[in-house]
Amino acid sequence: MAQTNRPIDDENAPDFRSRCSIARSLDLIGDKWTLLIVRDLMWHGKATFQALQNSEERIPTNILSTRLKKLIELGLVKKTPYQDRPVRYRYALTETGCSLEPVLLSLMAWGHGNLGGGRYDPVAGDSTPPP
Repeated sequence: MAQTNRPIDDENAPDFRSRCSIARSLDLIGDKWTLLIVRDLMWHGKATFQALQNSEERIPTNILSTRLKKLIELGLVKKTPYQDRPVRYRYALTETGCSLEPVLLSLMAWGHGNLGGGRYDPVAGDSTPPP
């Protein structure tokens, strides 16, 4: 499945360590927290900093803040204010962020089949516990 467009523009892209598409993707989303944030925004209805922080994995606030800023800079997430004093934001995936869904589904299927993890059905909103 070849993709010809470049949704991450050169101005926002980091200096990549390689020409390899896998290495470049991992440079952007390969840490242990970023895809969990994308998962929660995509499937679990979490849209605020507090809701994301209260995920089962308990991402530390400094890391959550850093990852959200990075995702916004890359154009994968957008933020909109929902409260003025103090200013608080609602986070949502952009179209480019939503395009990560097949990656999440594949990673989840691999984990389910090889690591005994649970599986989430985003269409039904149901979780299957580990075997």
